[in-house]
Amino acid sequence: MTNIQQLLQMGQQVQARLSQLQTELGSRTVTCSSGGGMVTVTADGRGHLKSIKIDRTVVDPEDVEMLEDLVQAAVNEAQQRALQVYEEEVRKLAGGLPLPFGLPGLP
Repeated sequence: MTNIQQLLQMGQQVQARLSQLQTELGSRTVTCSSGGGMVTVTADGRGHLKSIKIDRTVVDPEDVEMLEDLVQAAVNEAQQRALQVYEEEVRKLAGGLPLPFGLPGLP
């Protein structure tokens, strides 16, 4: 019976730490750019966009598609980097624990 209690306790500790991790990730930021810095995107550690900065020289009414591509590339990279930060932190959290289940966000 003790093993089940220990496992439940560990599960509660992991749950509490995951909750704390979500809060911490909300205050972290990742910044990525595309087009040699023409578009810069900042996201929090959860992948939510915080800001998008666009260099004036890239704003061309005749070539909106290029600007769209640059924004999309920078956003994708920022969200991917935020996911990597999350996965690294969850791996640290789970390190060595005999977890019988997968943690959210991990493949």
